[in-house]
Amino acid sequence: MTESLSKHEKNLSAAIHASTFSRFFVPFGNILLPLVLWLANRNDSAYVDYNGKQALNFQISMFLYSVVFGVISIPFFFGFFPDLFNHGFMNWGDWNHYNGFHLNFDWDDFPIRRIWPLGFAGIIPAALFIVNVVYTILATLRTNEGQVFKYPITIKFIR
Repeated sequence: MTESLSKHEKNLSAAIHASTFSRFFVPFGNILLPLVLWLANRNDSAYVDYNGKQALNFQISMFLYSVVFGVISIPFFFGFFPDLFNHGFMNWGDWNHYNGFHLNFDWDDFPIRRIWPLGFAGIIPAALFIVNVVYTILATLRTNEGQVFKYPITIKFIR
């Protein structure tokens, strides 16, 4: 596949990978823009076709992982909230002190046993974000050099 790649094929493949950063400007831009670029150019080159599939499969996989971990974290989030304001470490029953506003931090009742799952549920999406950014940059650089790049933890939706 990499025996005689033109500069155009390399640049187009790198542009497909780099276009996934459009998610910061356009909702679902990480899937829509690479999809448009790939569909418009997939018949011109096997290298562009391969890289378009790789980029789309990785972005769809990352989106799916984020949704799954988000759904898993919902019980931790709502399980933590009832104790936060109802005699947890913020006692809202004492608002009539100090000009009508008083926060009573009772560190003996601090729900540390309930905060760690909430923190764990926040670390996973952050790690997925970092993995997404790092591997997208690596894919962009490697495909621009003409190398074949394969993303890790990717589900093959498009074959």
